[in-house]
Amino acid sequence: MPGSAGAFGEQLSGAGRERHRVGSRMNTERKSARLVLIGNGMAGMRTVEELLKLAPDLYQITVFGAEPHGNYNRVLLSPLLAGDKNVDEIMLHPRAWYAEHGITLHAGDPVVRIDRKRRVVVARSGLEAPYDRLLLATGSTPFVLPIPGNTLPGVVGFRDLHDVDTMLAAARQGGRAVVIGGGLLGLEAAHALMRRGMDVTVVHVATSLMNQQLDGEAGRLLKETLERDGLRIVLAAQTSAITGEGKVEAVHFADGSVLPADLVVMAAGVRPNVALGREAGLHCERAIVVDDTLQTFDPRIYAVGECVQHRRATFGLVAPVWEQARVCAAHLAGAGHRRYVQAATATKLKVTGIDLYSAGDILGGAGSEELILRDRTSGIYKRLVLEGGRVTGAVLVGDVGDGPWYFDLIQRGADVSSFRDRLLFGQALCAAT
Repeated sequence: MPGSAGAFGEQLSGAGRERHRVGSRMNTERKSARLVLIGNGMAGMRTVEELLKLAPDLYQITVFGAEPHGNYNRVLLSPLLAGDKNVDEIMLHPRAWYAEHGITLHAGDPVVRIDRKRRVVVARSGLEAPYDRLLLATGSTPFVLPIPGNTLPGVVGFRDLHDVDTMLAAARQGGRAVVIGGGLLGLEAAHALMRRGMDVTVVHVATSLMNQQLDGEAGRLLKETLERDGLRIVLAAQTSAITGEGKVEAVHFADGSVLPADLVVMAAGVRPNVALGREAGLHCERAIVVDDTLQTFDPRIYAVGECVQHRRATFGLVAPVWEQARVCAAHLAGAGHRRYVQAATATKLKVTGIDLYSAGDILGGAGSEELILRDRTSGIYKRLVLEGGRVTGAVLVGDVGDGPWYFDLIQRGADVSSFRDRLLFGQALCAAT
């Protein structure tokens, strides 16, 4: 795989040096290279922001987005659905921002084809845009269960503003919602719809909630808390069909049970959106494969975010995507000294008001041991996984204040043998003796 930008990269590096020496040149002279961004979401636009810091005059930038507006914070779609935020409050780059920075935005006109031979992208409208560098940030799409009835009106994902509008319209009519998926996104959607007045049931194929981030006991504690708040939760539920005459009316399960529904929210995970890259002949596996510079097998094309596969890993959390943006921007700017290195990440979440923290290997294996603290009355649960006198994983519910300290111990591989018996009680007590 190419590891550098090649001859054109040398040209960009020279352009970057020239920019510092002759900063007064006219825009038309300075912005000689053309950068096209496919995907007007958080990953791509964060890369553009980082690029503008490093080389604001290097590129003529054109952005294509599928949605008919500027870039917004998808992380805040749940507060928007719940009524805690409005659209203006979650907008990161309104249309005026693009104009202020000399960026051409084609919103609501997604790219449908990449012509690598001509170095041109073709939008749905037929518009063509040439590029010297191309950045793919096509994100991911909700996984829709391949079952009968999955296209009925009233079946919706939870990925964009249009999905939120669809759910709000259903909530105004009241009735019953079934959320398929007991991960973070599904639980947030369920809680928001319940606040909007709907009767909500969460169905999850696994035997505990948020099984990717929490162990079974933490998942059970979370389930009990959510049920006390009014959510219905059905676990080990294999959805087999959605039925209705002209719209959603019921969800069917493999065990023969049926739930009436006026709205079905698919929150059973996402899949990297790689169709455009694959059709263009880029090397794709689970996602678009990139090297340590975020460059694809085509040295003119880079990719960042949820559409990316780096060393067999794909990404969904903000922290690694932000680091990808920094590295990719440096190489686009011709300052190609950075490399993307995957780092251990910790997950700190607040699910419907419940604090959760998860880091490291929460399952453990042969030779590992566990330290567990449970306080059901106060809703506190702590579980530390140790191996060879070192902390390798941590799950916290309710009291997460020591989460970053546990994470630091995991990252450093610190020997905790001398204070092992006090570990569950946190940093303050361990440091005091």
